[in-house]
Formats: sequence, structure tokens, C-alpha cells
Amino acid sequence: MAMNSLPREAVLIVNVHSRRGAALFRNARALLEQAGLRLIAAHAVKEPDRLQATVREAVARGAPMVIVGGGDGSLSGTVDELVGRNIVFAILPLGTANSFARTLGLPLDLEGAVATIATGRRRRIDLGMIDHDYFVNAASLGLSPRIGKTVPHRLKRYLGRVGYLLWAVKCSIGFRAFRLVLDDGRGERRMWSTEVRILNGPYHGGVELSDHADVDSGEIVVQAVVGRSHARLAWDWYAKFFKLRDRDAHTEEFRGKAFRIETIPPQRISIDGEVLAKTPVTVKVAAGAVDVAVP
Repeated sequence: MAMNSLPREAVLIVNVHSRRGAALFRNARALLEQAGLRLIAAHAVKEPDRLQATVREAVARGAPMVIVGGGDGSLSGTVDELVGRNIVFAILPLGTANSFARTLGLPLDLEGAVATIATGRRRRIDLGMIDHDYFVNAASLGLSPRIGKTVPHRLKRYLGRVGYLLWAVKCSIGFRAFRLVLDDGRGERRMWSTEVRILNGPYHGGVELSDHADVDSGEIVVQAVVGRSHARLAWDWYAKFFKLRDRDAHTEEFRGKAFRIETIPPQRISIDGEVLAKTPVTVKVAAGAVDVAVP
């Protein structure tokens, strides 16, 4: 078998609590088998807390490829089990924003995603790290974690990115800017900010935010929306969503292997859509950490 070819055997693990998971699990299983893959096992996981343990069991049983279906949070919460192993991490993008799938150039429809797994290749990529926790695509602090922590599941499930936008307007009421202290080991930068994005790939919330973040660059990108203005933050999202010429006017980017991030006051951190950490933290790149299936 060629070094960059994909295995023909796999374990399928789908988060059926994700936006489209329950409806698509059976279709995914059938399509994968029709495409010639032998599924060693297939798991429809109803409790998201069981996803990581299910992936861990598949790895322990020697699966050459693990196919995870779900949103960015499901992927980020399971990728730790595959770091440094000769196992392919394959993705069925069944979430709301599917930022990691966009970063990898994967089709967002089920048939296209299955075709990638059946006919694509393996690619070694970087992961990001928040302290000792790996993540696949992006983390953020500021307004985004407040949205992610409180957005009603039904709103996210049925309205997708529009639901996030509506909830963002509600969450912005009473939200205040914070002082950011960023240390790259050579010196500190201090500034006011309303949102900080920690990017392993260019997408966050389904929107392309950076021209410099990539999953095989060997660097992590920290992007700060500078200043204290809510309007400036709203404009930044609007300009980046519509790819306006001045879309980077209100952000500063920092690239490197590792950064220490502190904020005044402390801020919660959303990691691929799940609020899991709080400043201060160390963020860094884990270069060449995992193999993924790509077109």
C-alpha cells in the first residue's frame, strides 16, 4: 500500500447528538459500505461524553482508520486519541459550522465526504494545543465563548450559523472588552481586545478569518480584534464573512510556535465550539501530529 493511500477498513463513530447526526448515521454507514470500505464496527453515540472513550476503544482494537461524524467539538474532543499513531483520522462533517472540514477542503455533503474517504489520500497535519489539550482547528476567547456556552441547542440545530448570529446579538449586551497580554517568549504585547482567536486553520465559525493560518505551517496564529468597541468586533465579523478588502483593518496577528496568553479579567476559552478552558493558558502548535483523510 502506498504511503499516502487510505486504509480500506475502518471504525465508524457518529455523534448522533450533533446537528445532523441522527438523520445521517444510517446513510453514512450504507454509503461507506457501498464505496467498498469494510466497517469493522459502527457506533451511533447518543451521549457526546462517550465519544472519546469509543474512539479510544477503536484505537486499542487496532483500527487502521477511525471515521468520526459530528461537529468541530466532536472532532476536537476525540483527536487526542490518535495523536502520534499510525491511524488515519477521517471526518464526516455533520455539525453547524464544520470549520475543520472547510480548512481541509473537504466536501460538506455526506456523499462527497464519503467519496473522500473512499478515494482520497492521507495527509499529515498540525494540531493546536491549549496547555495539554489538543484541538483541531480554532479556539477563541471573548464574546464567542459566551455565545457557545449559552446558545440553545435547538436554535443551533435548526438555524445553524444564522442561529449563532442571532444569539450573538443577545450575548453582546453587557459584554465588555478586556486587557490582553501576549508573550511569545521574547517579549510581551499588551492591548485592549474584544475577541482573540487561536488558529490552527483559517476558519472559525464557518468563516475564513486568516490568510496565514494553515494546518501544515508549523505555527499557531493568534489573532486579536483590537480596541474596546463592540461595533468594531461586529464589523470585523461582517467584513471577514463577506471578504471585504479592509477585512483585517481591526485585527492584529501574531505567528509562532508558542504563546502565553493572559487576560484582565480572566476569560473563558471556547475550543472548537466547546467552552473548556480559562485564561491564563499556554497555546502552541503540535507539528505533524495526526494523519487525516483529504481529497
